[in-house]
Amino acid sequence: MPLPPLPDSAITVGAHASDWREAVELAGEALARSGATEEGYAARMIQVIDEYGAYIVIAPGLALAHARPGPDVLTDGLSVVTLAEPVVFGHPHNDPVGVVIGLAVATPDAHVTSVAELANIFNDPGAIPALAGAADVAEVQRIMAASGEGATP
Repeated sequence: MPLPPLPDSAITVGAHASDWREAVELAGEALARSGATEEGYAARMIQVIDEYGAYIVIAPGLALAHARPGPDVLTDGLSVVTLAEPVVFGHPHNDPVGVVIGLAVATPDAHVTSVAELANIFNDPGAIPALAGAADVAEVQRIMAASGEGATP
């Protein structure tokens, strides 16, 4: 199963966030803007971090914000937010974070396969720095598509 689409509306480049909550909110706003979720999904992603901690910081500089499937998920979706200044999530090894990936899935099976596909992208050690330094939406899509089928619209 390929990754969900990554339309232009789901990408924010060079965003400013004062803390991890605002960074996750930006990822949630991008998911909602793309039509994948309703506005309340961002609050659920933040609640997951409040409850379980910074385990979503899956690699140095990269957070994978997500929540369980729910009625606020309209379709599987992906968002990418790059931050002008990295923020601290509280992870002991992978902070600070400069790239936040938002993931919304409609079924538990889609969650597992989407995470596996994202892992394929980030197996490339240059992927995270390339995303963090991306100058525009097209460059983000190019980087995501280079290793993950279906990552472009």
